[in-house]
Amino acid sequence: MKDPNSLIVFALDDRRYALPLPAANRVVRMVAITPLPKAPDIVLGVVNIQGRVIPVINMRRRFHLPEREITLTDRLVVAHTARRPVALVADAVLDVITYPAQELIAAEHIAPGVEYVEGVIKLEDGLILIHDLDKFLSLEEENSLDRALGNGEPENSAPEPG
Repeated sequence: MKDPNSLIVFALDDRRYALPLPAANRVVRMVAITPLPKAPDIVLGVVNIQGRVIPVINMRRRFHLPEREITLTDRLVVAHTARRPVALVADAVLDVITYPAQELIAAEHIAPGVEYVEGVIKLEDGLILIHDLDKFLSLEEENSLDRALGNGEPENSAPEPG
């Protein structure tokens, strides 16, 4: 069983971020991303991982970081929200750490209303933001992604005769 106080730590530029380890399924090397028409702005496209089509989230866009070309050395953190599996593009996956519960500073104590962040861990060498994947996509983005993936419309929807 995965320790609820364990985190998978990854990097975007020189910043460190983390997800609760129970939300992460695996880390894989970068693969070709297929564009997904009509997907929300933060969805780069989809990938096929072991026969499953998984949307790829552009975390740089979500966190308002400078965009950069995806490289073969990038990693995909395959994780899951309450509603779906997702793949998050990371520059590198750094570590899996376990922290004492008292080291977690809840997001509402730092900046009330901050989106996507569950809390912050203070380590000797700096801070790590812990993200809440279930808040990562807004309801509107979830619905838009469902439609783009074909989950929101009938399978055999033919265009109306004009």
